Amino acid sequence: MTTEPKDSVSSENNTGFSAAVTPGADSALPSGISHGKDVGNSDADPDSGAPPQPSAALRREAVALIANPSSGGNAKDEEAISRAMEALGDGASLYRWSPESDIVATVRKALDEGAEMIVAAGGDGTAMAVAGALVGQDVPMAVLPLGTFNFFARGLRLSEDPEEAARAIREGKAHSIRVGEVNGQVFLNNASLGIYPSILKAREDIYARWGRRRIVAHWSVFKTFLRFQRPMQLKITADGKKLSRRTALVFIARSAYQLDFFGLDGATVISDDAFAVLVAKAQTRRDLFRLSMRLVRRKTKQGEDYELIRAKSFEIETVRRRGLLAYDGEKCRAESPFRFKMSDEPLWIVLPATHGETEPQDATA
Repeated sequence: MTTEPKDSVSSENNTGFSAAVTPGADSALPSGISHGKDVGNSDADPDSGAPPQPSAALRREAVALIANPSSGGNAKDEEAISRAMEALGDGASLYRWSPESDIVATVRKALDEGAEMIVAAGGDGTAMAVAGALVGQDVPMAVLPLGTFNFFARGLRLSEDPEEAARAIREGKAHSIRVGEVNGQVFLNNASLGIYPSILKAREDIYARWGRRRIVAHWSVFKTFLRFQRPMQLKITADGKKLSRRTALVFIARSAYQLDFFGLDGATVISDDAFAVLVAKAQTRRDLFRLSMRLVRRKTKQGEDYELIRAKSFEIETVRRRGLLAYDGEKCRAESPFRFKMSDEPLWIVLPATHGETEPQDATA
């Protein structure tokens, strides 16, 4: 028996709208996550090799919006959420979720109450959590960008205005994708080992003391660089090929949009449904400061600042038994080796109605 999370609340569920999902050709998503099939009907050809198509995606009369009030940006704005709910239609129900509670239980509760589409309202961390609960399910997921950076939603070319994004979702179409996994943990944009997870930890500590300010975020980077001692010694096995590297940072990308935003190579690798593994050449504090300045100016060069490795699956083994791992802005201590692969089951993601007609919005970090 599933217990209800302490801050998961359902609103009254009324009759709702009907949004048709139209078929389309295979294409890479703007986020660069995967190739997949648009949903055209619920009767997939069993011999085609395509994943089962969610019949619920054809109706979407009952929509569950899962909001994370602890996200940055508009997630704390009740008026923004109310406007999004109104745009989603009368059949929309609101569920509250926080990272301290069980997202799987929240999603299961929404599905048990008849949800035919799940909308993750928050930032990249919220989208990642909901995606992890919906991989392999036949109910589609959409994203309402209410967080701080919203790289995943921006990659889907969603407006950052909640009402506009909700309307685009309502008229959107479902598309099956494969997402990245590291040691069983789903991620949508990126994962990393080394200096970046340490920066996230330092930033979290400073935010807790001084609040969420841009100057505080910059200070966390500077402080982490000053504390840097030595690079990691890694053994990497990429698609069966063994490599040995010394580096301060390994960045594993599944978002072509995020790579383009920072002026990094690898978008074509991601469009081929592989991981873009960027191994920084930086091994000293001086190297790290120089790399950060080049990133800010979008002047990094493959071969000079980083090595790009293409892999469908790979493993990273560190000298230390445990390491700090970051994924989509979250972090944890995890056991080495770190095994990366594509998800065995698909995730059905709703592309906005304007997908393919407009350019991605500018992103500001």
